[in-house]
Amino acid sequence: MLDALMRMPTDRDIYEAFLTRTALAHEGPGAIIGVRTTGVFCRPGCPARAPKFGNCEFFDSAEAALRAGYRACKRCHPAGEDHRLVRALIQMVEDSADGRVTEKAMRQAGIDPSTARRRFKARLGMSVADYGRLRRLGLAAQAMERGASVIDAQLDAGFESASGFRAAFAKTFGVAPSRGRPDPLFVDWLETQEGRMIVVADDRALYLVEFVDRVRLPRQFERLRRIHGRAVVPGTTQVTDTIRREMAEYFSGARRDFSVAIETAGTAFQSDVWEALRTIPYGETWSYADLARRVGNDRAVRAVASANGANGLAIVIPCHRVIGSDGGLGGYAGGVDRKARLLALEAGTSIPPTGEAV
Repeated sequence: MLDALMRMPTDRDIYEAFLTRTALAHEGPGAIIGVRTTGVFCRPGCPARAPKFGNCEFFDSAEAALRAGYRACKRCHPAGEDHRLVRALIQMVEDSADGRVTEKAMRQAGIDPSTARRRFKARLGMSVADYGRLRRLGLAAQAMERGASVIDAQLDAGFESASGFRAAFAKTFGVAPSRGRPDPLFVDWLETQEGRMIVVADDRALYLVEFVDRVRLPRQFERLRRIHGRAVVPGTTQVTDTIRREMAEYFSGARRDFSVAIETAGTAFQSDVWEALRTIPYGETWSYADLARRVGNDRAVRAVASANGANGLAIVIPCHRVIGSDGGLGGYAGGVDRKARLLALEAGTSIPPTGEAV
């Protein structure tokens, strides 16, 4: 009996649970099913029509399925529970006077502390406590930008100790709070039908919006820090809210152009390419050769492709609308399948319903 309870589910166990629409008693390797024919991933108990076993790929987490290029099923929302849990914890941080969330507060909210800690760290790469500390420091930096004194910023951020506040501030921003007033960038995420996206913004503009499974994302992050010389801390701004709303409208087919203010940092050539990309009409495509001619150098096809790859504002600067001269979809850092789905969305053509094809 004990051996049976401790045995982790096999791929066949997961598949049988999917067929019978019964959730597994515990999580384990293979608890997420990726359906190769539709590009979606589901959890056991999903009400969608069952795929064939041979068309399934098994993952130990929604994150692993996202990294493999799958998108979340709209019917069972395999990433949704973690998303709601993490959002609830973040809201608890925001509502707390000192930015701390105790186990007692979690239990009162109906949240199991051990589950909360594990899932929060798996999703954001930091503990709830670390998130709260960084969030408070970001708010303190904003307060000082608006003219607040160091002591007022310290107290408002929930730091009782002046030395503790100064040490934490210096570690995060590289300077003591009395030596200049750092203007941080704020990082958050949004969920789309094509997977999770990272958002970096301040009160003025959007600096980065990119799919989290993009290989070059860590390099883009470092480049952002290096160019702007600003710390990146958890938090949201009005710009974050704007891109969240506009991206949802885009994926629902209700938006063709983005109004959100953007900030780019590239060479003169890269800037020319990115500006040209924004002139490609919704629902249309250009070849790399077309784009090279538009920026005034019809021989710069490779350089144009490289500039495309350096774009850190996915969809907002629509590099997915550039294809090969032969019509091929290669060259998109977000993946050929995702590129095809984005172009199909813009063309108004049908895409297999999420989670329903075999």
